[in-house]
Amino acid sequence: MIPGARLAPVLALITLLQACTTIQLQPLPEGMTDQPPAGWADRSRQLGQFDQWELSGKLAVRQPSDSGTALINHWIQNGEAYDLALSSSFLGMGSTSLRGVPGFIELTLPNGDSYRSSNPEELVQAATGWQLPIENLVWWIRGLPAPGGNFRLLFDEQEQLAIIRQSGWEIRYDRWQNFLDGYPALPARITALKGEKRVRMVIGQWRNLGNRP
Repeated sequence: MIPGARLAPVLALITLLQACTTIQLQPLPEGMTDQPPAGWADRSRQLGQFDQWELSGKLAVRQPSDSGTALINHWIQNGEAYDLALSSSFLGMGSTSLRGVPGFIELTLPNGDSYRSSNPEELVQAATGWQLPIENLVWWIRGLPAPGGNFRLLFDEQEQLAIIRQSGWEIRYDRWQNFLDGYPALPARITALKGEKRVRMVIGQWRNLGNRP
């Protein structure tokens, strides 16, 4: 039996541990579950192997310092290598291209100046003022968590992926569409949130550049 004099600190510790548990396990949004539906593993495997593609659409960025929009003229993915072409009048961005692989990026501005870096996110922010999690977006844009980091998946009542929480970002899947025969529905609109930053992508077209499923 614990003496009365020692009981209060023990109860305080239990209360503190319960509070920590409550903070770590945030309540789920209404109507959502973190239990993957049947077939999720197969879907993830198929889209993980879908690594040769092209998409086009629109990009909008809103953050405390500035906001703007751009056309995604193309985003070509070939395995780990990406080639992203944006055009925008925002901050004189004009036609800007981003080419890279994990851990390396080359950014070319409308005047032809090129910059290279081992930190894609920092280079994009320095050149355009936008914070874009490029290397994670390669995965999030397909409706997959990025490898090598903790994440949480939330599914809606239709058993569709609704939210990925990873690396301080919350990625919301606002709309899905059956773009390609033989593949599951792909995102048609996603919104990535981190603090006061918001990145929205609307995809108008997906193309498969690799082998058919």
